[in-house]
Parts: sequence; C-alpha cells; structure tokens
Amino acid sequence: MKAGAPDKFIVKGKRLDGRKIDELRPIKIKAGVIKSADGSAYLEMGETTVLVAVRGPREVIPRHLAMPDKAYLNCVYDMMSFATPERNRPGPSRRSTEISKVMKDALSPAIFLEKYPKTKIDIYAEITNANAGTRCAAITAASVALADAGIEMKDIVASIGVGKAGGKLMLDLFEPEDNFGEADVPIAIMPRTEEITLLQMDGDLSKDELKKLIAIGKKACKEIYKKQKQALKKKFETEKEAKK
Repeated sequence: MKAGAPDKFIVKGKRLDGRKIDELRPIKIKAGVIKSADGSAYLEMGETTVLVAVRGPREVIPRHLAMPDKAYLNCVYDMMSFATPERNRPGPSRRSTEISKVMKDALSPAIFLEKYPKTKIDIYAEITNANAGTRCAAITAASVALADAGIEMKDIVASIGVGKAGGKLMLDLFEPEDNFGEADVPIAIMPRTEEITLLQMDGDLSKDELKKLIAIGKKACKEIYKKQKQALKKKFETEKEAKK
C-alpha cells in the first residue's frame, strides 16, 4: 500500500467511518441560504461541505461571450484556504479550473440554455470543508441552487462518487478510500431519465466492476434526488408561509 494508507479499509464488516460498503454518508441540503443571490444552496455530505450561489440570467460581460441562441454558462469551483488541513493557496489552481469545467459539462445538459439567449448564468461553488467527493457535492448543490433561482431545467442533476478500496466496490468514498483506494468514479445523472451527464474514472477497474459501480451510483443518485427535492419544497413552503 502507499505510504500513509490504512492497513485495512474494512474492519469487522464496516468501513473505517462505520458505514456499510453501499451506504451514503449523512446528507443535509438547504436551499435559499444566500439572500443576495438569485439562487443558492448549502450541502453537507459527511464532513464535506459546500456553498453554492447562482446569479442570472443576466447581461454578459464581456459582451463577446454572449451567444445569440443560448445562455453562456459559467461555473467557478473554488476551495477555501481552510477547507483542508494544509492551507490552500488563494486563487484558481489547475485542479479548480478542471473541476469548474467538469461542473459546467455535468450541468449543461439539464438546463434549457436556449431559453435565455444572449445572457449569462454564473454558478459559484465554494468548498468550505473537504473530505472527498467535493466535485460531486458541488454539482448536487449547484443543481439545487439553479432550481432555486428559477432557471428552467429538464431535471435536477444528482451526483455521487463510487469506487474501489481494499478490493471492495464502495459507495460514496471518503478521504482514506479516495486517497488510497484502487479507483474513484464520480458520476452524475438526471434521475428521471437516468441520463448520465458525468462519468470519470481514476484508477484500475474491470469492465464488469465499472458496470456495477455505475448501477450503484445511479441508485444512490436517486436517493440524493429525493433530498434535493425536499430541500426545494421546504424552502418554497417557508416562503409561502411567510407571505400569509
């Protein structure tokens, strides 16, 4: 094993954080947490936490980015300096730039961008604490924030990381499994149709293992989808009560 890796990933039938191999970390989602944004969401997935704000549709600046037939989608993923034990350097990094693009590619298929020509939709995701699965958490929270902003969508996108550690296929890897396991597979889907909008793989898996992990990921995304809808429903019900 790599230096720093745990001796075992499974102890007495449980993972190092006490979960079963097919169990999600506790998830908490709240919509409408930033008053100054058009839409926003906060998500906790175990110890990973993310805050997302959406602004738009609005005027495109600089104007040459405006597209005549659809909105320009801009995603910015960032990790706060205190999000990891080792302080992160402020400003964009190669990793944050890559994940910003991954977010855009995962969310674009779900948004009716053609309904907002010559405008811009900005999505800002700030990781406030990182313990693996940050891109998936950002995509899941961003989708809730988009819905909160009233952006027309085909469906909400749900995302989760699956993978392999200690020879076992696992759902929702946390830090030791992500850092020292054999494979990590982030996946995102539109649950109603099961259309995959994100599928990446880092590590070694057989074709059969990858198929199994995709099925595990899709099932978990449907569970996350329920929590996304509950968060939006709670926010809108709260607003309705406040207007009475």
